[in-house]
Amino acid sequence: MSSKNTPNSNFDYTLVFIILLLAIVSCFAIYTVQPFLPSMYEGTNFVLQQIVWYILGSMVIVVMMLVDYDRYRQVSWILYGIGMITLLMLFLNVPAPIIHEVNGARSWFIFPGIGTIQPAEFMKVFLINMLAHVMVSHNEKFKIRTIKSDLWLLLKILVLSLPPMGLVATQPDLGGFLVLCAIVACMTLVSGIRWRILLTIMLTMVVSIGIVVWGYINYPDKTKEIVNNLGFGHVESRFLGWLYPEAYGDSGYQLIRAMLSIGSGQLTGKGMHDLEVYIPERHTDMIFSAIAEQFGFLGASFVITLFFLLIYRLIHIGLQSNDQFGSFLVTGIIGMFTFQIFQNIGMSVQLLPITGLPLPFISYGGSSTLTYLMAIGIVLNIKFRTKTYMFD
Repeated sequence: MSSKNTPNSNFDYTLVFIILLLAIVSCFAIYTVQPFLPSMYEGTNFVLQQIVWYILGSMVIVVMMLVDYDRYRQVSWILYGIGMITLLMLFLNVPAPIIHEVNGARSWFIFPGIGTIQPAEFMKVFLINMLAHVMVSHNEKFKIRTIKSDLWLLLKILVLSLPPMGLVATQPDLGGFLVLCAIVACMTLVSGIRWRILLTIMLTMVVSIGIVVWGYINYPDKTKEIVNNLGFGHVESRFLGWLYPEAYGDSGYQLIRAMLSIGSGQLTGKGMHDLEVYIPERHTDMIFSAIAEQFGFLGASFVITLFFLLIYRLIHIGLQSNDQFGSFLVTGIIGMFTFQIFQNIGMSVQLLPITGLPLPFISYGGSSTLTYLMAIGIVLNIKFRTKTYMFD
């Protein structure tokens, strides 16, 4: 039966238009922040660099759309292996000269003339592709689902997910670790695993978190010692800085400044280039506070609306896809974007702890921008090759 859509009509101009608006907002926001950055960045044109990253990202989208997205399954193990090797290189500190460390975090490779590359960003897409491939292969093999087959699929997901999550957590990169958790959780929810198994896992996690909180309240010194021995002392400082920012000046400094900045913008903002509240690294993780201070509640609402339309469009494409592999890919990408958007904006208004997560498509960053556009390229590929039939 012939499809009612030709492939050319399936190109999603709406999604491209939303990304274009986000790119314009990004470059404009970075332009307004540039004069207020520390003197160490003097002579660096971040706006021009961001435009270059968007141009390179556009080329990545074209490359991603050249072949049928189903071909990604054939290279899923190769991409996953490349991601793991780069993360292991950071973990082992080999080779040391190209490893770039910021505030104690070994998360970047530095290349003269190119800049820094963050492997954890690309690992997000590689893991989504790998998990989608494994889920589809499992469902093709086990046509009749049983508890045993569901547990076997869950074990496969954990075996593939825990190594990159562990390597990212030890960098330490709390934000990247949480994004990988969000990706795995979203894809597991739609994998077909029985809800009784998923609810049991959720209950176990809630009980475990409750035990940790109980131990911290009743035995704070012992709990701190255990947490520090496990290498997660930075997580404790982030939470304390979130709950008691005034008492913990070091870890709560950014949060206090961000809330002052956003609150001072009020309804319409102070105007372009009128930033009175100083926040370090404002062109990256704290770009939302700059938008809210200069353009107020209305400007911040416009950005949030764009993100709402983005997620809505991604969900629509995922539901429209009649291929299981494509649906799994879009689900993982939705989980990645949704969590990062909610986390970045939430940490700026004390809804969530401060983590080093950029605001997708808005914050300055090469690795992150290329990763996001790579993900959009996959979604556009899926939409382009989705055919809808009469009498579906």
